[in-house]
Order: sequence, then C-alpha cells, then structure tokens
Amino acid sequence: MTSSKGGPGVRVAFLDCTAGVAGDMLLGALVDAGADIDVVGEAVRSLGVAGLGLSVDRARRGGFACARVSVRTPDLPDRERRLGDVLDLCAGATGLGRRANSFAHQVFGLLAEAEAEAHGTTPDTVHFHEVGAYDALADVVGCAAALEDLGLLDDHAVSTCSPLAAGSGTVRCAHGRMPVPVPAVLNIAAQAGLRLTSGDLTGERTTPTGAALVAALAVPGALPPMTVRAVGTGGGSRDTVDRPNITRVVIGESTAVTGPLRGEVLSLESTVDDMDPRLWPSVLRALREAGAWDCWTTGIVGRHGRPGQVVTALCSEQVRQAVTEALFRHTPTLGVRWSAHQRMTLPRRSVTVPVGPPGQAQPVTVKIAEGPDGHLTLQPEVSEAERAALALDWPLRTVCEAAVSGCRQAHGIPVEPVEG
Repeated sequence: MTSSKGGPGVRVAFLDCTAGVAGDMLLGALVDAGADIDVVGEAVRSLGVAGLGLSVDRARRGGFACARVSVRTPDLPDRERRLGDVLDLCAGATGLGRRANSFAHQVFGLLAEAEAEAHGTTPDTVHFHEVGAYDALADVVGCAAALEDLGLLDDHAVSTCSPLAAGSGTVRCAHGRMPVPVPAVLNIAAQAGLRLTSGDLTGERTTPTGAALVAALAVPGALPPMTVRAVGTGGGSRDTVDRPNITRVVIGESTAVTGPLRGEVLSLESTVDDMDPRLWPSVLRALREAGAWDCWTTGIVGRHGRPGQVVTALCSEQVRQAVTEALFRHTPTLGVRWSAHQRMTLPRRSVTVPVGPPGQAQPVTVKIAEGPDGHLTLQPEVSEAERAALALDWPLRTVCEAAVSGCRQAHGIPVEPVEG
C-alpha cells in the first residue's frame, strides 16, 4: 500500500472485483489505499446511530495481506428501513461531505430501484432488509467518505471496474434461501450495464451493496492508463480456498488524453408488422429491463405494403442474449439481427440532488457530461423526476429545472452564457 494523496493529474481508479465485492471489502481496499480512517469513522458516527462504528485490522486472505473492516453495531435490535429513512440519516450526517452525501444517496437509490424491481413495488415503499441494516449503512457511508477523501468523487475523476464475480449456489437472506446471484444484484447489473461472471466460485461473492457501490462509481472497462499512486486490498469475512477473498483498488493519475471515449456498442433490430401497437410501451420497457441502454421503434412500410415498426435496442455484448430473448418473448418476431458499431461517448458522471422543501425532498439523479471544449451538459433522469413530481405534486418541468439548478449549486457549476 502506498499513499494516494496529492498529485496534479486527473484522478483515476480501477476496481478489481474478479473475486467479488461487498461493501466491507471495498471499504477495506479504500482504507488500505490511503483513505483517512478518522474521516471515514467520523462520517459513520455522524449518522447519529448510538453505538454504530467501525474498525480496521490487518488480515490475510489466501495468503495475501489485506485490510479487514469490522462494523460495531448497537446492542439494540435493528429494524427494517425504507429509502426515506436511510436518506434522512444521510442528510443529517454532518461528517459526510457534499460529494460523499450525493454518492451515498445514489447508492441507496440504486438499491431501492433494484429491490423494488425484484419485489414488484416502488422504490419509496420497499423494505431494505439486509441493505438497510446497521452494517450496510456503515459500509455505504464509509465508502462514500473514503472515496471523497481519495479524490475519486472529484468532477473529472474516472473509475473503471473488472467483471464482478457473482459466485454460484444459494445464500440465505430475509426471504429465505435465494439463488446466487440474488435478484437485486442482477437488477443493478442490468441497470448499470455491469459485467457479471460466476468466476468459477461457490457462494455469494458479490452482494447487492457491493454491486450498487461499484455501479455508482465505475463503468466496466480495463485498467485505465495511469501513473499508479496507490494499491489497496480489502478482505472479506471468509478465507476461502478457491481464490483469495479480496477486492483490490488501483488508484493513480491519468496519462490518457482527455476527451470523448471510444468503445463498442451492439445494435439489435427486428421488423414487426403484425403486433397490436398498444403493446409497444411494454416491449420497450422489457428491453430496458433486460439490460438495453436505449431502445426505440421506427415506422416503416413493408414489402407487402403493410405498416410496421423496426424495433432497435442498443446494448453491450454481455446482455445481448437477454435482450434478444426479451424481443422473442414480448413480440411475435421470428428473427433478430445485430451488428457491432464503434461509438464515441462523452465522459460522464451521475450525482443525486434533493428536490423539494425540507422534509419532503425527493432524490433525483442528474447526469453530467463534458464535451471536448469543457462544455458541461446536465440532464436529470426523467423517470426519477416523474416520481418526484408525483410525490411533490409539482409539474415535471419544474422538478427537472430544480434538479439541474440544485446540481449546479451543489457542485459549483456556473450557468454558461448564451452566445448571440
């Protein structure tokens, strides 16, 4: 482990999750990489839960030295929490910086979305069970504070991650014994486009909290070109025999030229001319749930003069099969074609801002993309803005404007002058 503080370059990081990732493992890796444990501990204590804290010890997993985080929990029995309960605790955490608070909100929002999808309910009513328990609260808030301390939540910081080893078999949770990966992990992976693999490992190796932390911080990709400044290793609770039970973090300064990023995207298409047009909204929703980044229909007139639609879905190779199966299941099509395209994407990050009066504020995620000339584009997530508008009884346009304005104010982004 070497210090990661200091240095003039853009901060970058790589998360090695090839043996899995959990909240305590990632937190251990961040502390091992140089995050100030006093800063992390103060953030957890500031949640105001008496008796909640954490400690870090040195350990060995599969022969490798690592940092092992242990959470001290209150003697009183824990209780189930909803999203609002968790966000209220974070909002009152005086030891949590602005960027860290936004990151924690985003992580819990991802968890709520994933659990709601699994249980057929809404994010604001779902019970968090394990992920709202004392140890998960400490893991998420601790990671948020550590990431901010290391500069990995800075405006231009970029993080990538390996495929996440999900494991195999079953795990016992609040709903009984569940197959691995559990539904929440799959839903988070589909929403964020994360790459999952069994890793030829038994048991649960990636937890919902671990997956949400990675999804909120990183995008799938190789080790970025960097000058390495620190390497941290966090250990899990078990010392497994099949592979060292560790998560690693590599932190450095970028040596890449800034600007748009090049990558590959798959375009899946199918021509449908024999389906009730009222069903298309449900088809597009199913494609997004299968992992498509975007999808749409284009009106056409077929060779027999019949009107129809070409449905297109953009996705990664990792979810191509799932998106293809969704097309076959939800439409009467007999064939799906696909092709690979090169694309350029602007560097982007997501932040969560509260919208609404105190006590009624609703979290809305805002995407921030940076153009080659430094111009920033801010776009709120419309689905989250719609839920906030319904809860606040505000027009959707007002919620979107408030989210962008709040994002600019919270992150010091000035309003750019209009040229004329």
